[in-house]
Amino acid sequence: MLLNLSNHPSNLWPQNQTALAIEKYGEIQDLPFPNINPEIEAYELDQLAEEYEIKIRKLNPTAVHLMGELTFTFRLVNRLKAIGVNCIASTTSRNVIEKDGAKTSVFAFVSFRAY
Repeated sequence: MLLNLSNHPSNLWPQNQTALAIEKYGEIQDLPFPNINPEIEAYELDQLAEEYEIKIRKLNPTAVHLMGELTFTFRLVNRLKAIGVNCIASTTSRNVIEKDGAKTSVFAFVSFRAY
């Protein structure tokens, strides 16, 4: 099972991302990404990473799709890799559309990449 720990629920993923996840991992389960207060201390991030490691161990996924606040993600990826859990990120292409002086970025899923 692929555990999706991100701010993007899998039911909102584009079809090609969902199809690749199912092909590689069989099923997808969502675990909402925590809301990270930008003012918390490093030790608090470490505690939160430990809490999520425990949650993830109980779910026993084949891989964790982990995308979100960078310092928490870094801590959690390191913890999970240390215990042998495969961690992946989504790769996307960014297409910038300029119109009437405004720029809009459109992201398109390409693949999954291991951390």
